[in-house]
Amino acid sequence: MIPILLQLIRVFAPLSFLTIGGGQSIIPEIHRQSVDIHGWLSDQEFLDLFALSRLTPGPKSLLVTLVGWKAAGWAGALVASIAIFLPSAVLIYYLATIWKRYEGSRLIRAIEIGLLPIAAGMILAASGTILKAAQGGVWAWGTALACAAVLLLTRINPLWLLAAGGLLFALTHAVT
Repeated sequence: MIPILLQLIRVFAPLSFLTIGGGQSIIPEIHRQSVDIHGWLSDQEFLDLFALSRLTPGPKSLLVTLVGWKAAGWAGALVASIAIFLPSAVLIYYLATIWKRYEGSRLIRAIEIGLLPIAAGMILAASGTILKAAQGGVWAWGTALACAAVLLLTRINPLWLLAAGGLLFALTHAVT
């Protein structure tokens, strides 16, 4: 069990520094490490834990706690949680004081503007990882792209799109 706990630290502590701004940015790497490299989970287990982490209140990095639990029980959940939350919390504590001191400066504004497309790209990569792991094929990708287009072009409530996606899924699976 100790080797697995050390693996959890080696995987999630470095990823902690990429979670600043949201844990969704590291989903592709969590999937790669937990499914492809270490084999702690199957694709289906990853999707199940991902869905569970989204349903529960709290930080979206909770997925890491669930991966740790699946890999090494309660000890794994604790170690994975500490590895994902502690390094970035310490970094943010110290960066916040520096950020506050130079707030409004050209450098800080440039950093903020530069980080926006990076965050958007990482979120897009996370969406692609989930769609690929779900193995939904053309229907899943088409539905995701259609929903993204509708959300970009209209002010429709996303819950209507979720309902429409669920209905589409039910209809296509009833036919096959």
